[in-house]
Amino acid sequence: MVDILLSYERMNLHSSYPYWLLRHGIVNSYPSLDRDVKTEVAVVGAGISGSLIAWHLCRAGFKVIIVDRRHAGMGSTAANTSLLQYELDVPLHKLINKIGEKNAVKSYLLCREAIYKLENICHELNDPAVFARKPSFQFASFKKDEPAIRKEYELRKKIGLDIRLLEKKEIDEKFGIRKNMGLLSADAAEADAYKITHLLLFKCIGEGALVYDHTEVSDIHHYKKGVKLLTSSGKKIIANKLVIACGYESQRYVTKKIEQLNSTFAIASEPLNKKKFWYKNSLIWETSIPYLYMRTTGDNRIIVGGKDIAGSDPVKRDALLVYKSRTLEKAFKKLFPTIDFKTDFRWAGTFATTADGLPVIGSMPERSDTYFALGSGGNGTTFSVVAAEIIRDMLLSKKNTDAGIFSFKRL
Repeated sequence: MVDILLSYERMNLHSSYPYWLLRHGIVNSYPSLDRDVKTEVAVVGAGISGSLIAWHLCRAGFKVIIVDRRHAGMGSTAANTSLLQYELDVPLHKLINKIGEKNAVKSYLLCREAIYKLENICHELNDPAVFARKPSFQFASFKKDEPAIRKEYELRKKIGLDIRLLEKKEIDEKFGIRKNMGLLSADAAEADAYKITHLLLFKCIGEGALVYDHTEVSDIHHYKKGVKLLTSSGKKIIANKLVIACGYESQRYVTKKIEQLNSTFAIASEPLNKKKFWYKNSLIWETSIPYLYMRTTGDNRIIVGGKDIAGSDPVKRDALLVYKSRTLEKAFKKLFPTIDFKTDFRWAGTFATTADGLPVIGSMPERSDTYFALGSGGNGTTFSVVAAEIIRDMLLSKKNTDAGIFSFKRL
């Protein structure tokens, strides 16, 4: 038996006013756990990762309990800007050097597939506002970035991705910005991760799952067969299997450090009086690191994010929020001087990366009954889809040929 004492202080994962949280409010609340319970699978984390995993497990026939120390979706999910792209924070040509061509290419293709799988899932949620397909445009921030853009184009074209290399004239025509080179990807989307989370939890409940928020797991006892979770209020959850899917707080459950925490910033404009801002209202981002990124919303706002910093200290992060929001607005106006962007909401959040830019999905040898989904970087939602399928297959004792790419063993 292995016992873990979870004595970590609760992480402050975002500042107080994420746009999605203010737009939707508390979509639904769930009771706290007030009794001892037994289940086949306990999922810790009721954000976008936990809800997708739970949904897949419920559909596979498992009896599931989902718990979260906050209100559901009120961790990193509430701050998620939900640009859904197959491109990772590590460009394909660099990822190939890190993990080899086969796994790097497969990682990109899995993220592309995840976008369309999430679209299919959202169709079942009966809310067309939570998902919209969009192209994605990445421009070379500086002339020195152009050879890498061209190399990236050739690699992605070679593996069958729908991508175009745009140069100065066409960029100006389509986007009205003065950049010399960029990549236009057909496969991307924008979503509302916070609302999707609640819709998925509703579906899980319909499949017989139980959801408890304000239920903090304080201790985990691992046995040869199964686990026992103790909550801060003294209740017990007995489960055959455990899934840790509480985003960037998952590191606390792992015996060695595998994530680097960073802070990011975002702003949302006031609603604007037009619906088309640039070519198909594409997602836009750049090659510079830390990069600037932007998207539109269904209520005619523009969300701009980026200007990341290392670390997750909430005091330092939130102290920078006003300065960073002004920097983001200034950077947007430099690109689009004719768009009257006025910041309406500003927020900051925490995200985690790993050394190779890929998430960690699966179990550790010393805890074979516990499964993890963590370290997803800027692709949290798409990698959550990937993680949900891999973990479901593992629990079904079904071989998943992609699992090894994201396993603990690679570390």
